[in-house]
Amino acid sequence: MNKAFVNGTLAASILLLAYFTIVSLVSGPSFALEQFSQFWYYIVTLAIGFGVQVGLYSRLKSIVKNTSPGVVATSGATTTAAMISCCTHYLVNVLPILGAVGVITFISQYQIQLFWVGLAFNFAGIIYMASRVVRAIKHT
Repeated sequence: MNKAFVNGTLAASILLLAYFTIVSLVSGPSFALEQFSQFWYYIVTLAIGFGVQVGLYSRLKSIVKNTSPGVVATSGATTTAAMISCCTHYLVNVLPILGAVGVITFISQYQIQLFWVGLAFNFAGIIYMASRVVRAIKHT
């Protein structure tokens, strides 16, 4: 099976497991299931988006690793920027989950809006990572 696919699937699964674990520890398993049933389409979409980004990053990393030294040097900055983009923007995706957990009252007031912001950043991250992969493929 494709390593990038496996890494992406694993990342999405771990994120969902972390969601259920954190919400269950903070507010109990029944609350976690209630929140998930109410917001599952946001939570699952965020997790899948994160998994896609991890998969794209894995693919980019393998392309860079398997190319000539000149391409590796050229793509090194691209890979670094892609990783920073992949990880740092994901903090925005976590905010809605914090709202679902009930940790921050303020965030819970804007939970739906934060889900949408998280989805927008998630989509932007996927577009960015995909463009980096396409660029790396063209240089090989």
